[in-house]
Amino acid sequence: MTDETRPARTAAVIPAAGRGVRLGPGAPKALRALNGTPMLIHAVRAMAASRAVSLVVVVAPADGAAEVKNLLDAHALPERTDYLVVPGGDTRQESVRLGLEALPEGVSTVLVHDAARPLVPVDTVDAVVEAVRDGAVAVVPALPVADTVKEVEPAATKGDPESVVATPARSRLRAVQTPQGFDYETLVNAHATVALTGEGATDDAGMVERLGAPVVVVPGHEEAFKVTRPLDLVLAEAVLARRRANDGF
Repeated sequence: MTDETRPARTAAVIPAAGRGVRLGPGAPKALRALNGTPMLIHAVRAMAASRAVSLVVVVAPADGAAEVKNLLDAHALPERTDYLVVPGGDTRQESVRLGLEALPEGVSTVLVHDAARPLVPVDTVDAVVEAVRDGAVAVVPALPVADTVKEVEPAATKGDPESVVATPARSRLRAVQTPQGFDYETLVNAHATVALTGEGATDDAGMVERLGAPVVVVPGHEEAFKVTRPLDLVLAEAVLARRRANDGF
């Protein structure tokens, strides 16, 4: 099928194969409970909340794909959206690539979303999809940076003072979130071209940048924060409590 005849179908890939060590020992981060429901389920529902998304591919731990499939089957998900679980790789980059390989013919727009961002609003998802469909090959939601940021020379020994090298202009900085949206062919080309080294790339838009392709920013949302540390779980529970009170979520 050529690009001209490829339907405008959107799929979301959620890499969820990481262990999440910063949240402490226990289940993988994506399977940690948030308001009694695994974060991964919240993230899947967030993608499926967009009527543009017709397929969600969850990339599970290699030894836990069956468990994740059972998890999805056990929770109420929108019937209009299809779901697929595939085993992941050793790095996020490899897992995203495996998710891309599982996409069926007909997908023209791909979202890549962190399972650890379970509360992204549907308006943000829709804005990313719309920007890709309007012609952008790579789109990231982002927020202005509130804090002054310093570039430093890393200390040779952990805990030692670090020397400031530069202070970037805060007005030009953005904190990037997910889902990041891509033209299908562009993202596949990025994963085929950019070498997988070390821990691999943690930002798919950065891979597209390395191809020399343009990346554009759309407004992100404060509730699309990443749940990384125990305090983030507390904040996420508070957001859900407010949603239940205000919207019956």
